[in-house]
Amino acid sequence: MHPLQQLDFSTRVAKRAQYEAFEFSLSPGGVTVRNGSHANPEEHEYLVRIEDGVPAVCACPADERYEGACKHRVAVAIRRPLLDAAGEADGSQSIAADGGRVTSPMEEKPETDPLQDGRDVRDEEEKCSECIDEFPCWECVRTGRKELPE
Repeated sequence: MHPLQQLDFSTRVAKRAQYEAFEFSLSPGGVTVRNGSHANPEEHEYLVRIEDGVPAVCACPADERYEGACKHRVAVAIRRPLLDAAGEADGSQSIAADGGRVTSPMEEKPETDPLQDGRDVRDEEEKCSECIDEFPCWECVRTGRKELPE
């Protein structure tokens, strides 16, 4: 089950988790989320603790004060490679600057057709297991299979 499906959050929180200028860094105990949308981003930096692959707790005031997950937890959940990296105990997984994974030559890569601009050859109607409702995964957005919601 995708981590996003394990969180309860409002539509407003979901939208903010997508469009605010978050910066992420791996930290002991989870992921540090800094909100670059604020005039003083260093004053809006919070640790999101990951438990069993799910952003479980955030140090921000909203996570304690309101019901459901805060925008920081949702922002981490919708960035699956970030969550995967935070869950790696040995730190062996690498993340590319575009949010994708850095693969080794030994890892299996999806079949692509050069005539389709690098898009997966999979049936265009095939449901992606990484996409959740209106939240397309990065690979589907990058390859043009799905568009970001407005």
